[in-house]
Amino acid sequence: MSQQHKVVIFDWDGTVVDSIEHIADCLHQAATDLGFPALEWAAYRDIIGLGMVEALEALYPGISRDEMKAIRDGYGSYFFARMVTPKEVFEGMADILVDLNAGGRHCAVATGKSRRGLDRALESSELGGHFALTRCADETRSKPDPAMLEEILAHFSIAPDEAVMIGDTRYDLEMARRIGMPSIGVEWGVHDREELGRYEPLAVVSQVAELRDVLGL
Repeated sequence: MSQQHKVVIFDWDGTVVDSIEHIADCLHQAATDLGFPALEWAAYRDIIGLGMVEALEALYPGISRDEMKAIRDGYGSYFFARMVTPKEVFEGMADILVDLNAGGRHCAVATGKSRRGLDRALESSELGGHFALTRCADETRSKPDPAMLEEILAHFSIAPDEAVMIGDTRYDLEMARRIGMPSIGVEWGVHDREELGRYEPLAVVSQVAELRDVLGL
């Protein structure tokens, strides 16, 4: 990959950390505790990457704001009962962050997580120091709206083609495509190669070692 990509933007869940099954389980538990029907596991997985409001509206159409708050509260209780540890960071990802920074490229995060959730995860995973900037769905707009990416670009005063978005979902890659930003899909998260390929990424990688190559490390 060309060194013109001054900023490398990462999705968090399913891209940097192995948290997809934990998120799906917490959503299932929180919703069924309140009497909502249990859904197929694929449905819970498919909305990972969206903001919580958008995710719950997709899972349970017609859900009220009060019901949504109750599920969110329950989800938080389950989710924060287990902290992200360095062991849950996909092997090799921390080294990529170190090497990108050493090479003078900035790292950022654009995630559907809440600010509270991301800040806790950055600290407990021991990765927080690698990222120059992070943006969350609850402080801007949910993917695939490109607001998070636009705010990151504005912070660094760069054009879309000077950055690259890395993610495991169609929401990540669609978000990037909407503003003409290059993207890289990773297969170790939610969506498969065929789904990711529909959004014309620079590459879809199946291993962290391949991601290193695409990033020119």
